Amino acid sequence: MSDDEDPADEATDDDAFAADIDRARDLLDGEDIEAVHVGVVRDGEVDTTFAQRDDGDAENDGLRALALLAAHVRLVAIESGVDASTVAGDAATLAGQVEEIPASTDDLPEE
Repeated sequence: MSDDEDPADEATDDDAFAADIDRARDLLDGEDIEAVHVGVVRDGEVDTTFAQRDDGDAENDGLRALALLAAHVRLVAIESGVDASTVAGDAATLAGQVEEIPASTDDLPEE
């Protein structure tokens, strides 16, 4: 923390993060979940997983996965203050540049 930062701001950020983690845990608590995508970053290391119930309808499975992706794109857009189309375009470009999901933020391609 720098000299001009207020310790109360850091505590507020920590409280907000803890509340978001609690909300995520609440979302995962239930037998009625049809699909889930979870991604975490720890010390620059990225870990992600995706799971969904197979209902035998490949189109429906694909739409569920796409709906999760769209929700994540929208969330990133809101958090970063840019249009969802910008985030989607950047994500598509990044996805085209990596052969596998990066295990670390250091493994992301240079811009």
